[in-house]
Amino acid sequence: MLRCVSTVVVSFALGLAAPAYAQVQRVFPANALRGEMVVQSPPAITIDGKQARLAPGARIRSENNMLAMSGALADRKLIVHYTLETNGMLLDVWVLTPEEMARKPWPRTLQEARSWSFDPAGQSWSKP
Repeated sequence: MLRCVSTVVVSFALGLAAPAYAQVQRVFPANALRGEMVVQSPPAITIDGKQARLAPGARIRSENNMLAMSGALADRKLIVHYTLETNGMLLDVWVLTPEEMARKPWPRTLQEARSWSFDPAGQSWSKP
């Protein structure tokens, strides 16, 4: 009897946890920029139509926040948030979900990021 009750309690708890897990909001750093990325022949990419490269050890996170291989994303236009390393290569890339794309505004250049204000708790930017 006790075993049946504990099984029901655990099943109920797992059922409540599943919807909460699906609603996890990803946190992007303040130095992340938004752009349109196309993977050509890795590590060669274009970001907003300009030639760029993925840094050695670059991490690409898919819409479901899992690590994605750059070759699997070849020839697709993706709206992403990305960070740059010191040499200008892309270091961290997050492929955005439709909900994340709807969050506007988000800076597309370093100049915009320097002049706007970032709210890390709300994950939002405000223009001056």
